[in-house]
Amino acid sequence: MSGEQIGLWAGFVFTLMIFSYVLGDNILYRIAVYVFVGLAAGYITIVTVESVLLPWIRGTLLSPAAGIGGIVVGIIPLLLGLLLLFKTSPRLGRAGNIAIAFIIGVGTAVALVGAVSGTLLPLAAATGSAVRVDVINGFLLALGVISTLTYFWYLARRKPDGTTQRSLLIRTVGALGQFFIIVTLGALYSGAILTSLTIFSERIGFIVARITGG
Repeated sequence: MSGEQIGLWAGFVFTLMIFSYVLGDNILYRIAVYVFVGLAAGYITIVTVESVLLPWIRGTLLSPAAGIGGIVVGIIPLLLGLLLLFKTSPRLGRAGNIAIAFIIGVGTAVALVGAVSGTLLPLAAATGSAVRVDVINGFLLALGVISTLTYFWYLARRKPDGTTQRSLLIRTVGALGQFFIIVTLGALYSGAILTSLTIFSERIGFIVARITGG
């Protein structure tokens, strides 16, 4: 038996082990997940070292043309990574908060800019264009967008007894937005199930065809 056939049989067995989850959580599914997580962690580690760390060190710290600025740029990520390792120590764990704060700050800024420029502005432009092209569908689209955004409106008035409550208008529009969210998630979930079954059937057919030589 060649190495390719062994790989095909292994893929076939692990596919069935993963698919056994439809019968409930079992040892076969857990073994397949453990193997997958272990292989994925090892692969990511190798790719990170070979494709990220070593090229970064060669291009900054070890580069003759890097200069002082290049050396400083090369040291900063390494220092932040070292500070993250301190989180494993109960005594030095607070030093890792510096790196975490830097990562969260940069990540939040990037996510905010991406959400505004890549989601909200194009969504508003598409909604306005849809209203001009088709009034009914454009109205439904605008209603869905507005009500969905209103559903995440957390501002409320404080009542005399200390509790908070949103206005009746906001609650009504928010309930409509919740309906749109439920419909959207249902459609996405059904699409994911159909896609998964299609991929599974194609995968099984491919493995069986290769094993049998068809």
